[in-house]
Amino acid sequence: MLDSILHFTSVISGEITLPVFVLCTAVSLVLGVLTALVSMYKNRCSQSFAVTLALLPTIVQVVIMLVNGNIGAGVAVAGAFSLVRFRSVAGSAREIGAIFLAMALGLATGMGYVSLAVVFFAVIAAAVLLLHTVRFGAGGSAERTLKITIPENLDYDGLFDDLFRTYTKSAELEKVKTSNMGTLFELQYHIVLAGKEIPKAFLDALRERNGNLNITCSKTVEKDTL
Repeated sequence: MLDSILHFTSVISGEITLPVFVLCTAVSLVLGVLTALVSMYKNRCSQSFAVTLALLPTIVQVVIMLVNGNIGAGVAVAGAFSLVRFRSVAGSAREIGAIFLAMALGLATGMGYVSLAVVFFAVIAAAVLLLHTVRFGAGGSAERTLKITIPENLDYDGLFDDLFRTYTKSAELEKVKTSNMGTLFELQYHIVLAGKEIPKAFLDALRERNGNLNITCSKTVEKDTL
């Protein structure tokens, strides 16, 4: 059932019939579009990335069909792919995973394993949707990034510890940056709130402590770039 639709002799001779090529190409296009849809599920991505992801399995499939049985062509294609890789900007972990999935599908259809490609996509898509639904690996909803600006004459070491003990479960100073020609310090904390909402009394207390300078409390940004 999961065997290749390409016969061994056709692979060695490099001869591929038109019906087989059309079938592999059609399956690659469908799986590419479905891969793009799965990647876009509750996730922002550009139109160019979505279109590229939809076409990538077909492109890889044609390349694999062309280099089947030709070692020299395979080495040349590998070199071309490496050049493209080093001239491209690294994306997020999710984008890179989607690209690898699209390439794996194109590799499978290019070698004639159409049924295997369909089963493989179904398993991976179901796993992605399930893990995303259960929020696997996601941080807690109470996690926040807190940025506080203070004047240079204040010692920031332990300055807000009593407030953190009152309004948060945990707080960690991640970064200190100077601004305004060194007259101000910007402190960045990773905090876990005691509740799901940001208490106004917490912000008011911070404002009294830092001289009513800028305070920003936002949801923690996922750092998933590879």
